[in-house]
Amino acid sequence: MLDFIIAASLAAQSPLAPETAARIDRLLAETPLVDGHNDLPWAVRGKREFSVDELDAEPDLMTDMQRLKAGGVGAQLWSVYIPASVTGDAAVRTTLEQIDIADRLVATYPDTLAWARTADEIEAVHASGRIASLVGIEGGHQIGGNLAALRQFRKLGAIYMTLTHSRTTGWADSATDDPKHGGLSDFGKTVIGEMNRIGMLVDLSHVSEAAMHDALDTSRAPVIFSHSSARGVGAHPRNVPDSVLERLADNGGVVMVTFVPSFIEDAVWHWNAAKDAEEARLASLHTGDPDARAKGLEAWEAAHPRPETSVARVADHIDHIARVAGHDHVGIGGDFDGISQTIPHLDSVDDYPNLFAELMARGWSDAQLKGLAGDNFLRALRAAEKVAADMADLPPALGNPDMDD
Repeated sequence: MLDFIIAASLAAQSPLAPETAARIDRLLAETPLVDGHNDLPWAVRGKREFSVDELDAEPDLMTDMQRLKAGGVGAQLWSVYIPASVTGDAAVRTTLEQIDIADRLVATYPDTLAWARTADEIEAVHASGRIASLVGIEGGHQIGGNLAALRQFRKLGAIYMTLTHSRTTGWADSATDDPKHGGLSDFGKTVIGEMNRIGMLVDLSHVSEAAMHDALDTSRAPVIFSHSSARGVGAHPRNVPDSVLERLADNGGVVMVTFVPSFIEDAVWHWNAAKDAEEARLASLHTGDPDARAKGLEAWEAAHPRPETSVARVADHIDHIARVAGHDHVGIGGDFDGISQTIPHLDSVDDYPNLFAELMARGWSDAQLKGLAGDNFLRALRAAEKVAADMADLPPALGNPDMDD
């Protein structure tokens, strides 16, 4: 078995054989490759002072127009992330600024990108030779506790909302913070009902295991994980446990596997934790001396090289989800331009073919690969659209507009 995995890994990391490349090209022409999460709008804000100009080729980022095309991307869900520390009215305003960046991005590259609001529109844009663009709200704190903001974000093109980011909110527990609600509060369940009513996908990346189960108990529509991997392979709390994967078939949801090294490989996760501890130690020892802190950390990193992971290990996560939840419940959500570390041969948006080559070497069929690429997500989105149509006569939920987050 180990020899097989090593052989597959080498196959993915070498230049693709012509027949492999031709098969990938055919599959991605027939089915749009839908990536569930890309943080380019935040990178534009922080690294380019909000400017979306000259992104045809941008080597300082992981995403540009040329590489999106080279990677065979057919639809991109742009994350309109803001930090979890920004709450209340400031969160709503900052989210609008991020949506504006995505809007200007699409307007600046009309030959490459086009807006889509539905599964049918994604397929129509893909058929036109362009990349369908949608946005996702990466944290429930971004609505400021106000369902009116949620509804307006949906009208502006938000196709999903992640219920939390790194911090627990006033109504949902985060996977990376102390719990307060045992999952979701009553208001959190109201948020999910309203998302179902307006056709907005419930994204369970970042939430606690208890919140995942509460959401599955509450949602009438399929859920997604826009950028998570499998806890059965990598123990990071941001990954999806088997107890949740086992429920996805009944729900119709999709886990869009991410390429974050610390989620993929436990050794990388543990190294990052050790580095954080060393930084804290050095800060305590060298208060007021940033040069000493920097030299100390450099020496620590030289003595403790960061472990690497591989395309093969990402494929292990995909295989695990397919085995536990079923091949119909797995997709891709790279998290490019939202991560500081990358995986060799999955460094930017032109590298998706390497992952497909890895899975081909493991015996994945055309139907399974097309499901992974986009068919599974499109099925889930169509089901959410049907739920919204069935709920069209229900009045808007009023909820609690006085909460900060």
